[in-house]
Amino acid sequence: MRDRIVAEARRWIGTPYRHQASALGAGCDCLGLLRGVWRAEYGPEPPVPPYSPDWDEVAHEDVLLGAAQMHLVEIPVKALRPGDVILFRMARGAVAKHLGICSGAESFIHAYSGHGVVESRLTHPWRRRIATAFSFPAPTVPDLQARS
Repeated sequence: MRDRIVAEARRWIGTPYRHQASALGAGCDCLGLLRGVWRAEYGPEPPVPPYSPDWDEVAHEDVLLGAAQMHLVEIPVKALRPGDVILFRMARGAVAKHLGICSGAESFIHAYSGHGVVESRLTHPWRRRIATAFSFPAPTVPDLQARS
């Protein structure tokens, strides 16, 4: 499963950055990348309400973190493995507003404004921004049958 998640995320590399979009090759943001991987592996995605580029500055609530806690399985950051989801706080004390998919011991795939979907090194500046990490849930029997 982890290999399939990483392979699917890598298919999105080169997709341009488009706020709120989730279309392979046409455009996505970081959440749109995660949504696309979810659809490929699980089918229909959980609903996502509209959000503005500055939602974190306005709401001051960890909406992305809360949604991740509802649909993914929180894991210790030290247990991070390829195929896991990484949530980032872009400033100390800020809400988590960026995410990526771990693709290797020192790399992750994410959609980054001005860059599109890229695979980046998980350098110290990125590591210090990690808020938490999640695994995708184990697929259910109907999910597995649908993928066969």
